[in-house]
Amino acid sequence: MRALYLHGFASSPQSAKAAFFRSKLVAAGVDVQTPDLNAPDFSTLTISRMLGQVSDAIAQLPPGPVVLIGSSLGGFAAVETAARHRVDRVVLLAPALDFSAERVHDLGDRSLDAWRATDRLDVFHSGYGRVLPVHYELFADAQNYRPLSIRLDVPVLVFQGRRDTAVDPQTVERWT
Repeated sequence: MRALYLHGFASSPQSAKAAFFRSKLVAAGVDVQTPDLNAPDFSTLTISRMLGQVSDAIAQLPPGPVVLIGSSLGGFAAVETAARHRVDRVVLLAPALDFSAERVHDLGDRSLDAWRATDRLDVFHSGYGRVLPVHYELFADAQNYRPLSIRLDVPVLVFQGRRDTAVDPQTVERWT
């Protein structure tokens, strides 16, 4: 079995969560890859680019069952990818399936209108340990995708905290 761990927004393949899952899965004999969804530059991040990176990672895997593990925005990417590629299972950790104007207010230091006007939203990137800008194209591009309307035909396991303030638990529960 092969697994792709898709990290969340402003996170990285070196996060504590990614390392935890990688160590547990490798110990169980699972080949785990954690593509860097920030590459080549966090400021130019888009959903389309993330999905391209995940598609490329899947194409490079040897034959065999594939599991996508997506955390937060990585969960968004996992659902969209599973709808387009053959995968065998999906595990979602507080999946950020709603990237609407109502939900992005928690991302950074500005309103959506200010983000659009300046093309810059400053966010704390936990993977890099500092505040970095991200362009408005992230939000604009995300509007081309609708993970909340996707129904997957593979087993899906969802972990979601009921008191989560970053990802709305009720939205995830309705989707699940």
